[in-house]
Amino acid sequence: MTVSPGKKRPRRPEAVARKRKFYRVDPYRSGGDGFSFELENEKELPSGLERISGLAETPRILFSPSAARRPRDLAPLWYAWLISDRTKAVFESVDPNGFVFAPCTVRVRKGTWDGPPYWLCQVVRVLDALDEGRSRSNIGIDDDRRKLTFGRKYHEFFGRRELVFREDLIGDAHIFRMAHDDSCEICDDDLKNACKSAGLKIYFTDVLNDR
Repeated sequence: MTVSPGKKRPRRPEAVARKRKFYRVDPYRSGGDGFSFELENEKELPSGLERISGLAETPRILFSPSAARRPRDLAPLWYAWLISDRTKAVFESVDPNGFVFAPCTVRVRKGTWDGPPYWLCQVVRVLDALDEGRSRSNIGIDDDRRKLTFGRKYHEFFGRRELVFREDLIGDAHIFRMAHDDSCEICDDDLKNACKSAGLKIYFTDVLNDR
C-alpha cells in the first residue's frame, strides 16, 4: 500500500482477546457406563471423601466389571472423582495447582489387576466468580439451623441454568469449584480441549446451555 507524503499510515486493528468458553464437568455422564466399583476401606477414610489430601490410608478400589470392560477416565465418588492415570497426566499438564490427587490400590474380584493406576482427585481451587446479574440462578441464604451451611449464601438452579463468569476473577485458572455451589466444577475450553485431544472419555456441558 502506498501512503502519500504527509498522510499517516492507517492503524492496524488491535487484536481482539480470545473470549474463553466455560463448561461444567459432568462426572455422572462420564462415569455412567455401567461399570461398578466400590471403596473397600470407606470407614477408614474421611466421611464422604470431603478431603483427600494427606490421607492416612491408601484408598482401596474394587472393580466389579461385567465382562472385561474397564472404567472410564472419570467417575464420581462422593466429594471426589476416581480418575485414570492418563486423566491425571492431562489435568497436571494444564492446571497443576487446580487439583489434589491420592493414589489408589486397585483389585478385581477374580484374578489380578493388570491395568494402569487409578487416583482419587479433587478440584481444590474455589472461586466466587459468578456474574450473578447476568446468570440464571436463584440466590439465597441458608436459614436451616440444623445444617453446617446455615447463614451462608447459596445458588439454586432450576431447569436450564445459564452461568456467566467474570474472567477478571478467574485469571489464568483453568478449573475451579463454585464458591456457593461447590458440587459444581467449572473448567475452560483449554482443559476441555486437552482432554478431548488425549481421547479421554469425559463429558462437558456448556454453562450457557446447561439443561
